[in-house]
Amino acid sequence: MQRFDVLVVGGRCAGAAAAMLMARRGLRVLAVDRGGYGTDTLSTHALMRGAVMLLHRWGVLPRLIEAGTPPIRRTTFHYGTEAVAVDLRPGDGVDALIAPRRTLLDSVLVDAAWEAGAELRHHHSVTGLLRDAGGRVTGAMVVDEAGQEYAVAAGLVVGADGVGSTVARLAGAPVMETARHAAAVVYGYWPGLADTGTHWHYGIGASAGRIPTNAGRHCVFASVSADHARVEMRGNRLHAMHRILREVSPSLAEEVAASAPDDALVAFAGRRGFLRQAAGPGWALIGDAGYFKDPITAHGITDALRDAALLAEAATEGTDAAFARFAARRDDLSLPLFRVTDEIASYRWTLEEAKAMHLALNTAMKREVAALAAEPVP
Repeated sequence: MQRFDVLVVGGRCAGAAAAMLMARRGLRVLAVDRGGYGTDTLSTHALMRGAVMLLHRWGVLPRLIEAGTPPIRRTTFHYGTEAVAVDLRPGDGVDALIAPRRTLLDSVLVDAAWEAGAELRHHHSVTGLLRDAGGRVTGAMVVDEAGQEYAVAAGLVVGADGVGSTVARLAGAPVMETARHAAAVVYGYWPGLADTGTHWHYGIGASAGRIPTNAGRHCVFASVSADHARVEMRGNRLHAMHRILREVSPSLAEEVAASAPDDALVAFAGRRGFLRQAAGPGWALIGDAGYFKDPITAHGITDALRDAALLAEAATEGTDAAFARFAARRDDLSLPLFRVTDEIASYRWTLEEAKAMHLALNTAMKREVAALAAEPVP
């Protein structure tokens, strides 16, 4: 039987970051992922201040910049015809935000994990968990790309395998809180748009935006509540996007209509968020496996990197008390973000109420950044 200190299930953003950080702390880490290296995935792309700060502290931010990820120093919130521009305040090693394509971000983190000494195996899937006589998780059964099954013993099994997490299901991780609302979104990548930072547009019952990303493209999205998605996004996705853009921001609609997206648009029908128990005997969850909230606030990647950092600290200590502290900190930092995001995803607000929600969101994010800034540098 193969033996490691930590088995990470999921080798994308959260999993790769956790594998890197734990390996840097001297733990023997194996990460397995059912997908391939550098493949794409659904994503909002935008990294909040906390995420960029962590990437800087981990020494991987320069790789993303060198790959041509554009700096974002201004974010503009549009409430109907009112525009509120916010310029980034430099600090904590952050002089700009970024929104890299996931093909780039995930591969950079995987490379950094390899360099730290972690082992990563793509196209491998977990089929079961191993337990001792007391029920504590002690490893997992894994199937490789040829269909051969093998056992891995590990002191900790980490589920970083997304909203439908196999680890969460097999561990019996209970859901502690469930969101009431969900939003649907359609997005694509447009060339030729002027880079004036990130723009978030809000109208009654809908929102839209543009986020500068790699290769001179903008990720352009349009969103409505999941309840209205069947009407607003029926038929041709591109036509539906243009229709929503015209309602929310005629100026953005005009600019987007002047060119065409690179490929077919991506649609997400919406899913209610949840907060699962973060850790149990021999297992832990990070990223969307443990905590998923609506993508309308574009905070998912930041959550994933944050929880990878907090879990790596607990894994280094390796005690049940350390994992309990990890779970408590995850919940404490997550719940304010989770709850205000759920209200925004409802689309049952006026523009003035939307402003107030964004102020509450900003307060929760500042608290999160302060907590992360106090963490030791790995």
